[in-house]
Amino acid sequence: MIDVRELKDADVVVAFVEYAILVVVKMMLMSVTTAFFRIKKKAFANPEDVATVGKGEGAKKYLRTDPDVERVRRIHLNDLENIIPFLLVGFFYSFSGVSRSTALWHYRIFVVSRVFHTFAYLIPLPQPCRGLSWFIGYMVTFSMIGQLGLVYYRMP
Repeated sequence: MIDVRELKDADVVVAFVEYAILVVVKMMLMSVTTAFFRIKKKAFANPEDVATVGKGEGAKKYLRTDPDVERVRRIHLNDLENIIPFLLVGFFYSFSGVSRSTALWHYRIFVVSRVFHTFAYLIPLPQPCRGLSWFIGYMVTFSMIGQLGLVYYRMP
């Protein structure tokens, strides 16, 4: 097994792993939150799930969509669309020779933007709060992509 501390950019890699764990846990908690809202609102997507709240024709009323459940689902989908690219790009970025302070700025801003995006979506806060938080996180990922491009084109 490789000891990550022996890597050239060990501090940056370790920082990436720490922040990656935070956003992955946040994303996974959105699944639990969706399930919580489905149970609380008794709004299920699948017929077999309705069996937990009743049987027969009466139970079919729980096979429906609910605006609150859908809001949480959209947060989770947005996380999937943004966190997965961050993880992939951030992995390569952490080995690119970037300084620890620059990497930390990228990782921290991304994590804060995703957490704020969740609260802005869930509460909901007025726009452009949610849009700006999404845009900031998106631009962080693109900034890392840009820096990776520069490293790639400097290679002999």
